[in-house]
Amino acid sequence: MAEVFLGLGSNVQRYQHMVKGLDALAEHFSPLRLSPVYESESVGFRGSLFLNMVVSFDTDMALAPLAELLRDIEIRLGRIVGAPKFSPRSLDIDILSYDNLCGNFDGIDLPRDEVSYNAFVLRPLSELAPDHCHPLSGKSYRELWSNYASEQKLWPVTFRWPL
Repeated sequence: MAEVFLGLGSNVQRYQHMVKGLDALAEHFSPLRLSPVYESESVGFRGSLFLNMVVSFDTDMALAPLAELLRDIEIRLGRIVGAPKFSPRSLDIDILSYDNLCGNFDGIDLPRDEVSYNAFVLRPLSELAPDHCHPLSGKSYRELWSNYASEQKLWPVTFRWPL
């Protein structure tokens, strides 16, 4: 079994897409472990506020089929194929880590580099798995968050799932 951490984000009908995304993940993986949900400003473009969270689960699914399934969920929930990287998202699902794999696997860089520099990823990850260690640095997510220095702003929001 591989332990997987995903970053979920939405800034288009945010609550609706986050709930539907979690519902879709729960159809395939159980139990889901959830971080608190945060609201944050868009990064890399001017856009409406995002909701972000981290989700974890264990799976026997290999990395490539997992990535394909996650992409299918995004598209089913309105993700526009070929949209610019920095643009509004109905639902964005990023594989942050897959066990302790390091490197490029099936076109996926692991661990995802934004774990270290985006507050909207690192803070929820540090709350969901504070004692887990980043596969490259060896530092715990708690330690990485406590040493985080950036101007990125985020704040907790009330979010209920399942409805």
